[in-house]
Amino acid sequence: MNRNDISNNLTLGVDTHLDNHVAVLVNDIGQVVDTQEFTVNSTGYSQLYKWCKSFGTVNQAGLEGTGTYGAGLCKFLQEQKVTVFEVNRPNRAIRRLRGKSDPTDAESAARSVLAKESTAIPKSHDGIVEAMRFLVVARKSSVKSKTQAINQIRALLVTAPEHIRQQCYVPSSYRCITACKALEMNSVNVLEETLISMLQLLAERWMMLSQELKTIDKKLKALTNSAASTLLEQYGVGSYVAATLLVAAGDNPERLKKESSFAALCGVSPLDASSGKKQRHRLNRGGARDANDALWTVALIRMRNDFRTRKYVEKRSSEGKSNKEIQRCLKRYIARELYPIIVSDLSKLT
Repeated sequence: MNRNDISNNLTLGVDTHLDNHVAVLVNDIGQVVDTQEFTVNSTGYSQLYKWCKSFGTVNQAGLEGTGTYGAGLCKFLQEQKVTVFEVNRPNRAIRRLRGKSDPTDAESAARSVLAKESTAIPKSHDGIVEAMRFLVVARKSSVKSKTQAINQIRALLVTAPEHIRQQCYVPSSYRCITACKALEMNSVNVLEETLISMLQLLAERWMMLSQELKTIDKKLKALTNSAASTLLEQYGVGSYVAATLLVAAGDNPERLKKESSFAALCGVSPLDASSGKKQRHRLNRGGARDANDALWTVALIRMRNDFRTRKYVEKRSSEGKSNKEIQRCLKRYIARELYPIIVSDLSKLT
């Protein structure tokens, strides 16, 4: 397209990848101006921005994966005073009609911003909450590996010789690990020797992961205490739950305009599913599932121990609500309660 025939105001759309980003410029009447590919590094970002300026003024951009492959470009564009929006991948209906390619995805990103369909502001990834995210990611991996280790030990003990099974197959995980470590290699049977050596190896792994978790939890507690002391004072909110909710909100929670946005982010806002004369809502299966689990943990603790919540449960049970339905209601109320506290705590850090 001739540069003299296009509008000066442009919208940038980018399909992000590990090594290369594909960018598309769209003018304010929806015409594709140009398509180009750039490398994923500071030089590539500068080239992309110069390329944009050669066609006009870019004030807004839509990026896929602003928290992963597009994080570097997102930060660079924000430094250039370009408003960046988080874009979800194109829906399946559009993809079936138009096919799948990087330029097509980049164009869809630009059009969704131009049509104001994509309005989500990306997380900033530049503060204490990002440090918490590192710890949360590592902790999840440690917990999963630790669970796998004890499950593997129990699976081996199910078919182990009687004297080994009686000594080690006990309900307590710690006692099971201790018993496995205490086994002695006094058999000439290669099968039994191999079994004992693997049980001891897995027991050592379990203990190493337990120590790893203690280290992570200690650091996580220190960070949450410094960043969200008020949040930690709320009933049922511990360090891990607080960190998970803060990670969902991001270092710039002001991007969430109101508490309903935070509830939708956590997947606890009911979705309208009405049709005709039937008015109903359905379960929201979207959002950040880790944050949803964190709110479920708070709801469960309060249902067991908090007098006010137990009275609410009794009331809703008398109305015929099931425990799951009551938990869903509680998660929505808890999100409403915690959102202003999260925003207040994080605003003190800036």
